Amino acid sequence: MRLLLVEDSVALADELLPRLRSEGYACDWLVDGRDALRAPFDDNYDAAILDLGLPGKSGLDILQEWRAAGQGLPVLVLTARNSWSDRITGLGAGADDYLGKPFHPDELVLRLRALLRRSHGADTTPLLTVNGIALDETRQCVRSISDDKGDGISLTGGEFSLLRYFMLNPRRLLSKWQLAEHLYRLDAERNSNVIEVHISHLRDKLGKGIIETRRGQGYIFRGLVP
Repeated sequence: MRLLLVEDSVALADELLPRLRSEGYACDWLVDGRDALRAPFDDNYDAAILDLGLPGKSGLDILQEWRAAGQGLPVLVLTARNSWSDRITGLGAGADDYLGKPFHPDELVLRLRALLRRSHGADTTPLLTVNGIALDETRQCVRSISDDKGDGISLTGGEFSLLRYFMLNPRRLLSKWQLAEHLYRLDAERNSNVIEVHISHLRDKLGKGIIETRRGQGYIFRGLVP
């Protein structure tokens, strides 16, 4: 999943970026509000973490302009102004969730996880469960739903990020380009061969039929349910 972090505090960004990347998110960071205005229209993001107190253009103005232009990107708002009136203003402008500073990174991760699941119509139970597969996003491991006593199969960072994206988009045809757009940062090399390797490893761990290949088109996540 690819995130847009718009935050002018270098100290906070230095804390959040490694944590978000360790959680399997590809995260692009912008500081100035003016740069953020066009970002979700120019690149494919799954969610934005948006500070309201930005230089150049306020986060509230950005959010209002995004929504006025029909941009439905899920947005988690951050602000040091933690009064009820500010929360109401942010939510009224189109924010999907709201987190007042200071906050613990664990809370941000949990809120973001729930926000992404809701935006894809998935449940918000502790495990992401789709088509017979249960993914533990905290431990980054996976198991079949029927195997409720096992510890699960450990995944590498790349395997985990790819499987999570597939599971949030079940039975949807996804091209290599689409997968790369949602799994890699803007400054990262997007190598389709790496995606193919991760898919091969997931099939080895979970079964050949878990991901269907449509030659010349892309892939479809089938899971363990016919």
